[in-house]
Amino acid sequence: MNANRPYVDKTHPEVYKALAQTATASRKAARAAGLGDGLIELINMRVSQINGCRTCLSIHAPAARKAGIDQLKLDVLPSWREAEIFDDSEKSALLIAETLTILDKSADRDEIAAEAGQHLSTEQISAIEWTVTLINAFNRISIASNHPVVGAKAV
Repeated sequence: MNANRPYVDKTHPEVYKALAQTATASRKAARAAGLGDGLIELINMRVSQINGCRTCLSIHAPAARKAGIDQLKLDVLPSWREAEIFDDSEKSALLIAETLTILDKSADRDEIAAEAGQHLSTEQISAIEWTVTLINAFNRISIASNHPVVGAKAV
């Protein structure tokens, strides 16, 4: 850490604590809506890949494996649209994740919602959107702070 790139979570811990509490509430709501930890971690991984957040990737890859996500799914996650190993619920969740992370004004959010609604309930869609919103926030905290890869040894 340096003065010009402070760890914002350490500099303002009360703000970070509130965000962490929100993430805990979001995870609880996602589970109550019937979403498993594996799907939540797939979302966290895909958003962190898009944002290039090395810290969050180093946290969520092991969490995804612990939640039962097969390594092959993690390996091909950037090409989920073409990979036949993702089910319809996973594809819908990943579509929501990408369209809330890459803000494309030409994307038809109503069409995306209608497509997702074929495989997910309203509560599940809302829980996914909260998950995406929060992992985007955590990605930006780690990127702004220049957090290191978790568990990495300096070279």
